[in-house]
Amino acid sequence: MMSQSLVLPRPILNDERPERPEAVYDQIWAGLQSHVIAATADRRSRGLRAILPLVARHAEHVASLDDAALDRAVLALKFVLRRSQTIDTERYAQGFALIRELSGRILSQRHYDVQILGAYAMVKGMLAEMQTGEGKTLTATLAAGTVGLAGIPVHVVTVNDYLAQRDADHLRPLYERLGLTVGTVVSGQTPAERRAAYACDITYCTNKELAFDYLRDRIILGQKDGNLRLKLETLHAERPRLAELRMRGLHFAIVDEADSVLIDEARTPLIISATVASDVSREAVAKALEIAQGMELGRDFVLLQQDRRALLTRDGQTRVGEIAKSLDGVWRSVVAREELIRQALAALHLFRRDEQYLLRDSKVQIIDEYTGRVMPDRFWSDGLHQMVEYKEGCELSDRRATIARITFQRFFRRYKTLAGMSGTLQPVARELWSTYRLAIARIPTHRPIQRVTLPDLVLDSENEKWRTIVARTAELHARGVPVMIGTHSVAASDHASRELTAANLPHSVLNASQDDKEAQIVAKAGEGGRITVATNMAGRGTDIKIVPEALANGGLHVIMSERHDARRIDRQLAGRSGRQGEPGCFQAILSIEDALVTEAQSSLVGRALNSLLKRASPKLRSWLIDQQQRRVERLHANMRASLLRSDLTQSRLLALSGHSE
Repeated sequence: MMSQSLVLPRPILNDERPERPEAVYDQIWAGLQSHVIAATADRRSRGLRAILPLVARHAEHVASLDDAALDRAVLALKFVLRRSQTIDTERYAQGFALIRELSGRILSQRHYDVQILGAYAMVKGMLAEMQTGEGKTLTATLAAGTVGLAGIPVHVVTVNDYLAQRDADHLRPLYERLGLTVGTVVSGQTPAERRAAYACDITYCTNKELAFDYLRDRIILGQKDGNLRLKLETLHAERPRLAELRMRGLHFAIVDEADSVLIDEARTPLIISATVASDVSREAVAKALEIAQGMELGRDFVLLQQDRRALLTRDGQTRVGEIAKSLDGVWRSVVAREELIRQALAALHLFRRDEQYLLRDSKVQIIDEYTGRVMPDRFWSDGLHQMVEYKEGCELSDRRATIARITFQRFFRRYKTLAGMSGTLQPVARELWSTYRLAIARIPTHRPIQRVTLPDLVLDSENEKWRTIVARTAELHARGVPVMIGTHSVAASDHASRELTAANLPHSVLNASQDDKEAQIVAKAGEGGRITVATNMAGRGTDIKIVPEALANGGLHVIMSERHDARRIDRQLAGRSGRQGEPGCFQAILSIEDALVTEAQSSLVGRALNSLLKRASPKLRSWLIDQQQRRVERLHANMRASLLRSDLTQSRLLALSGHSE
């Protein structure tokens, strides 16, 4: 997809990029290419600079136009673009200049040159790596607006409903001045509302709503989805399928926070399911948990912490078999009873309240571990959800059977043109190329970064870590410095809040929600002396305004209390401070009892790591934790690759059986 030219859509209904199976040598070649692609992000950025003088030349002309003449210039460009087969660099430059001028007049926000580079990278089918605070939301208007003028439907994909609605509402006056319609797809909408939103020139939506709507359309279409067949149906069928479809194809997507959507969330398949009668009773669930509670770690079972799985040992299998002799029903099946026990062990030892889930309205609701968001419409499969519900004393929900499924990898690869932006793409550049054929262009910052990064502190215990964090926070608070404490989970946020309360330090806590209240709290995190505790991703996409008093004191000070499973998430937290050339400071204050370290102790490498950490110097401790983090990243990358292979295989089997996905 690198440096491709956009082709205007053909009169094909439900158009998308056909999925072609890759041979083994294709995958090997892509893997080899990925090394080169990852190492040349700066070179691609330099190659994009050719558009800047062209935009500047057009900008001189459009700046002299009054509003009426500017509107006529937009109409003229729209006419030319829609008569062309492709969009060339000159037309992009003209479109960017017009949109920048209109943005300055309507929104009082004029795009910087670096934002033009980011937009140009995206219309060329690349991912733009732009640092936190560089205005990625405004950057998207250049690409979406120009492509929309050409008649290509655009999906701007964000990570949650609040951001999709906020961005669409804020930017609608600009798009409407271009003669483009804007729609928003968020949870809770009816099929008719969704059809209307997808019929717009530019649609703001979340990745999950988008992919689920696609799956629902695939269920309607089935295997009989040919272009001619669909057109003929509209002539004779009483209820043609086209009238029921929500979407009109996958043409051009701009994915905001692309690493979060395309990498972090790609470990879990998207599944549409229906409730089914369960052959596992509440009594069987209760018995499984009772048996699991009496089993011994190491002797009867082992835990794969990173995979969130429990495995029975030979002794454990024998023990379960002995107990099952006196039981009936599902316990008579070796496969069924061992699966029950494995899920019970996982529910007891690997899934903890306020970390992987929380209780709300007497229901178990899953927390996205990367975003800290609650996912009320998600359920764990294979009986795990019911195990956790029983453990927490909740009413058991119905078991579910899969109707359709797809991974984010397969879904996004079907777009005719896929592009996006984020501040933390380089660490996953190779995977992005291997999976999506997406190259990265590293965009320079508008102003030099002034953030100060202090050396890591890695302490001996969790208690010592929090004493140090509280003492450091109190010192900064007394000086009028705003502080943000980043945590890994909801439980850690609550613990941080208790420690700060005990020290009489006033603070705000953000976790596991994303709404206008959260955005308001994050926006105020830059006020002098304010203390904010947040899960690492809370409030992502919201600007933190640093007041002059705080700038004079060195800007926002970010303290990371625990490393995440991915270095990118840590970088995103660090990027909260020192935005747009402002002063700021970042420091990680950790302990050798943090989850990233302790969860590795079930493996030989993990136990060796823990032994070394206890004797290591501060600098070596930091390096060892970094190596553990890299090991977990590799594990998760392998899981994503395995999921994609499994999904492709399952898709081929379903196609043979006559099902769509």
